[in-house]
Amino acid sequence: MKPSLQLKISQHLALTPQLQQSIRLLQLSTLELNTEIERILLENPMLEREDGEEGGAEAVASVEQAEATRHEEREERDFAEIRESSGNGEDADFEPAVSVDPPETIDAAYEAASDDDLGEAAEWRSEAGSRNGGDDDESDFQEFQAAATSLRDHLDAQVALMALSDRDRALVRFLIEALDDDGFLDTPLEELLELIPPELEVEVDDLQIALRYVQHFDPVGVGARSLQECLTLQLRNCPECSARSLALQIVDGQLELLAARDFVKLKRRLGCNDDGLRAAQDMISRLNPRPGAQFTHVEPRYIVPDVIVRKTRGRWGASLNPEAMPKLRIHRVYADILQQNRGSASALSGQLQEARWLIKNVQQRFDTILRVSQAIVERQHQFFDHGEVAMRPLTLREIADELELHESTVSRVTTQKYMASPRGVFELKYFFGSHVSTDTGGACSATAIRALIRQMVAGEDGRKPLSDATIAEMLGQQGIVVARRTIAKYRESLNIPPVSQRKSI
Repeated sequence: MKPSLQLKISQHLALTPQLQQSIRLLQLSTLELNTEIERILLENPMLEREDGEEGGAEAVASVEQAEATRHEEREERDFAEIRESSGNGEDADFEPAVSVDPPETIDAAYEAASDDDLGEAAEWRSEAGSRNGGDDDESDFQEFQAAATSLRDHLDAQVALMALSDRDRALVRFLIEALDDDGFLDTPLEELLELIPPELEVEVDDLQIALRYVQHFDPVGVGARSLQECLTLQLRNCPECSARSLALQIVDGQLELLAARDFVKLKRRLGCNDDGLRAAQDMISRLNPRPGAQFTHVEPRYIVPDVIVRKTRGRWGASLNPEAMPKLRIHRVYADILQQNRGSASALSGQLQEARWLIKNVQQRFDTILRVSQAIVERQHQFFDHGEVAMRPLTLREIADELELHESTVSRVTTQKYMASPRGVFELKYFFGSHVSTDTGGACSATAIRALIRQMVAGEDGRKPLSDATIAEMLGQQGIVVARRTIAKYRESLNIPPVSQRKSI
């Protein structure tokens, strides 16, 4: 066949740049949205924040000028008072002598002073403190407070206080550098010895001695090579008592039985009674299995809620958080320039259109979040009144059908978006979940079942904890049919140990 050209008409879905930006902004979290907006503000001069910053420089300058004028007036008034007190007028020589008035004169002057005079004096002292570097001292203190001490710095400070030879001091610091974040020495001494140059003639015994020094440092238990050695070091640092001796025996060879809570076999092997075993268990439970973790600096993760839930006139409602909404506007100066020079600034015309798209898409994003949040609040109002046990089963499809949105849009809205309520801050995804059928033909939310399991375990008898089968039977008596495997899955998601590990003496 000969090649030929054909004209064909078809329909296909095309995403415009405006629609692509709207979808991208919808799936961003609040922090990511602010980062994206900051990037666009740097690239697009037609966009600015509406934070009332217009005329801010002039206002600051006028305030500073007024403060300077007031300060000069106070100084002139103070010098005038000094000249008058000298008794010779303005031409008198200033005597640098210090005179102390009688107490009754001072009290009388204090009582005669007006509130304005005292306020001005306090303000003058405040200004003098700021001129003397008070703000710098405060900022330095804040920076000092923000600086976190690491485990290695804490141990190095203790090494500096010890009377050691240069060789031993170097070996101790070498072992300190080999510790992990929990304070454990995971690498065997033989492997560490291979890292030391042979010409230094260091042996394993030298590292053993250096390790003993490290194990006597604070926090107690640092430098241990295993959990058993860590607990043993801490127990040896405790006062001598019968519980300490029994705890050392448990840690030395019966730690697995204690973890399995096989108290019957423990009492038979150790030859102790319930009270002695309970005291030893309490002592072991108070030990720190990760002595170096307290020096680990964890960056806090801050959450800015997008929606705030309040109860007004007996009804729960959602409203947008004004602190999370960026206030944007078109830059008036550049917009006026563009209007006066139409057709000569094509680049600015495109940036003006992009700025309008961004403002519209940001507003549409928060409107969609508010609609979805309000629909969730109306469906889950029992949760805000009674807690997790009253959570209703809810799916993304139900909200999408109610608001006439696509299910993927609801999924984007509920991801990394948070709701602040009197019961806490929750991600919007939290209110969705699977359900379990009941005897009456209804459905119970998985979140409510987890809350019931947590309540049952919290109220159980420690000597006879509830098994998964027993919990399933108790839920069945309430009309909630749940299999034992489902109970086990929910229990593990709540970080509740199995029945064998919940048993107490």
